[in-house]
Amino acid sequence: MNMLLAAAAVFLAIHFLVSGTRLRDGIVGVIGEGPYMGLFSLASLGAIVWLVISFNHAQAGGNDALLYNLGAGVTHLAIPVVLLAFLIGVPGLFTPNPTSVRQEGVATKPDAVRGIVAVTRHPFLWGVVIWSAMHLALNGDEASVILFGTFFILSLLGPLSIDAKRKRKMGAAWDSFAARTSNVPFAAVLSGRAKLNWSELLDWRMAVAVLLFVVVLFGHARVIGVSPFPGGWQPF
Repeated sequence: MNMLLAAAAVFLAIHFLVSGTRLRDGIVGVIGEGPYMGLFSLASLGAIVWLVISFNHAQAGGNDALLYNLGAGVTHLAIPVVLLAFLIGVPGLFTPNPTSVRQEGVATKPDAVRGIVAVTRHPFLWGVVIWSAMHLALNGDEASVILFGTFFILSLLGPLSIDAKRKRKMGAAWDSFAARTSNVPFAAVLSGRAKLNWSELLDWRMAVAVLLFVVVLFGHARVIGVSPFPGGWQPF
């Protein structure tokens, strides 16, 4: 369990103590944006691999204590809640967005606030928030709490770091974009700062999200070893 905790600490540290901070700005100033992104991507990937390996060892080690059990009823929420996570998160991967890597120029375009970006300017991270929160509710063992808690903390607080980084780099262009969007889903829509265009929202990106969800849903038991269906049904 100590190794899993160490992996989680390193994963969070490279994001909260480096990425999005002035330390990052200093490193980029010395080695350039491209080399920094390459090194940071390698470090992030390495930390994720370390997390997963440590998680598997912790669960197999026999010392994975059960911290809580919210009951079997929670499993009935898993499929619709994780579907929601996919519907928010996956379109965010395919929608131009100044919060994404090297897409700062999108902020000045007339259609910068479109599709899922009108819902939240951090759609992928909010998808991870919902996904990880649901898995925290489903899995109360210590190893799972550390693993999914790590992703929950990063995805919940990460947008604040990204917003601060974009504001330092983009200035007025970011302020204009931020004023028309929101971090919290639907906050800008409810306040009248953004409008939902259903033809933009319910497009091919949403279809990809549904298709990917179905693939993950029916392949979960085979790949992960745990059925997401109530009662433990396995499709194949």
